[in-house]
Amino acid sequence: MHIAAQNVGRLSRLTAGCAGIAVAVIGFVATPVIGFVATPRPPGGALSDPAAALVPAGLALLLQALPVAHRAVRALTLLLALLAAAIGAASLGPHPAAAAATVLAGLGLACLDVRVARSRFRVADPLVAGAAIIALVALVPRMFDPTFPFGRGPGGVMAPAAAGGLLTLALGTVLARPETGPLRTAETVAGPGTTVRRMLPVLIAVPAVAALVSALAARSGIGRPAAAISTGAVLAALALLGLVGYLVRTLDSADRRQRRLVGELHDRQEFAATLLQSMSEAVMVLDANHRVIDVNRRWRELTGYGPDEPIRLAPELPPAGGGDWLMPRVDGTAVPVLATVATIPDEEGAPRAYVATYVDIGDRKRAEDSLGAQNAELREANARLEAALAFKNDLTSMLTHDVAQPISSIASLAELLRADWADLPDDIRLELATKIDKNTQRLIKMMNDLQLLFRLDTGSVTARRAPVPLLEVAAQAAATAGHGIEVAVDEDLAVLADSGHLRVVTQNLITNALTYGDPPVRIAGRRRGDLVELVVQDSGPGIPEELVPSLFGRFVRGAGLGLFIVRHLVEANGGSVRYERAEPRGARLIVTLEAAPI
Repeated sequence: MHIAAQNVGRLSRLTAGCAGIAVAVIGFVATPVIGFVATPRPPGGALSDPAAALVPAGLALLLQALPVAHRAVRALTLLLALLAAAIGAASLGPHPAAAAATVLAGLGLACLDVRVARSRFRVADPLVAGAAIIALVALVPRMFDPTFPFGRGPGGVMAPAAAGGLLTLALGTVLARPETGPLRTAETVAGPGTTVRRMLPVLIAVPAVAALVSALAARSGIGRPAAAISTGAVLAALALLGLVGYLVRTLDSADRRQRRLVGELHDRQEFAATLLQSMSEAVMVLDANHRVIDVNRRWRELTGYGPDEPIRLAPELPPAGGGDWLMPRVDGTAVPVLATVATIPDEEGAPRAYVATYVDIGDRKRAEDSLGAQNAELREANARLEAALAFKNDLTSMLTHDVAQPISSIASLAELLRADWADLPDDIRLELATKIDKNTQRLIKMMNDLQLLFRLDTGSVTARRAPVPLLEVAAQAAATAGHGIEVAVDEDLAVLADSGHLRVVTQNLITNALTYGDPPVRIAGRRRGDLVELVVQDSGPGIPEELVPSLFGRFVRGAGLGLFIVRHLVEANGGSVRYERAEPRGARLIVTLEAAPI
């Protein structure tokens, strides 16, 4: 079909070129200055006769039919077409019909490729059609000439040669551009315009057929010239009526097709609207300028708009890649959604519209938050479990080391007394009993410390703070510890603390100094503004640097439980405890508490 279309186009152009040559020849022969046609010489010369315009018009048609797109050829074609129009305009006075047709034909050749506002309609089509109609009006009376007696035929508005040349020029102009001219039939949907173009040869042939029938009727003797003309006119009228009926039927078919297409379009629009409203996801359609075109019911539910409430502000589009998004609501809140955006491009690929889809993920977010809270609780429980496990391991280690030693000593000493009681002198028996008592007291203190440790670990220890004289507490702790304790505390120093807690703190600090340091141990007190510092210093080697960061921790090797209990009791009373290295040697532990009047 493509090859056939190319061949038809070539044949059409070839026919147009031949028509151009024929028009040029007709104009050359019919021009009065040549003398081939017996016409009087016009007063203004040969250029004032419209027949002379056929020569440049025919050459212009020949150049239009050539498959050449060079600028020089186009310029020459335009110049010849305008020359033909100018010659026709010059002869408007003596030959108005022929001059008007010539002007129209020349302008049609000049504007053959000019379109109206980038549409498919050419400026040349009505100009060429007007020239062809004028030529037909001039030729039709001449066609009925054989039906009249010799010398009594009808006249015409122009010479037959000029009319034939103009009609040939019009037909050649139509054939010069078969793919874009009025005879094109490449529309997507056929309609009345296509029908008229297809029936155009019939319209042109009707008067010619009527004239031929009238001439045959008159020459054959069937009737008089008037009857022959009437017969031809009746046949032409019948042909025109048939053509009108065919056009009416075509218009009716086109109308039914249009109504069917409009109905199908309406059904598709209703289906698309129903589909949009029935979607469970929120959908918003926007134009290229981000103006809202349409939204569905779910979108209005998510944003809080009523069913018929106008959308005051266009929501901000989510990122192009989509993802989690907070969709704003009318009341100022936001709902978490999973958003996606799709771009609808036009024919050139530019954004024509946007379709944004939102899926409510509020339940998922709430489940994630709940799961996160549960995970936090699980992590906290695991931390407590790990702490309890560490406490159990530390307690087991302490019991196997610190508790087992005095129990083992008590057991061995008691066995020795039982086995050799009769043979042992009294002083030895007293010494062994004293050692058993000392280890027993050590165990009792350790059990008391563990009981206090458990209470501190569970947070059940509370402080009842009151003014406590610092010298009284220090002196009692020094007397309990024995020799090697120096007390240097002023009588006017008092702290705001629980007296029982303060005694335990002082005793543990003295015990730690005697256990891990060397005597003498010095207890001092000093005032620092609104605070009072209790200082316990020994004369030993000091605390190793690696133990300092965890000195007040639980079950620290080399510190026992005493310093851990000290820290918690001091903090429960609103104070603090710290370690300092004494110079030239020794360890200094400083407890800071709030001062109180005695």
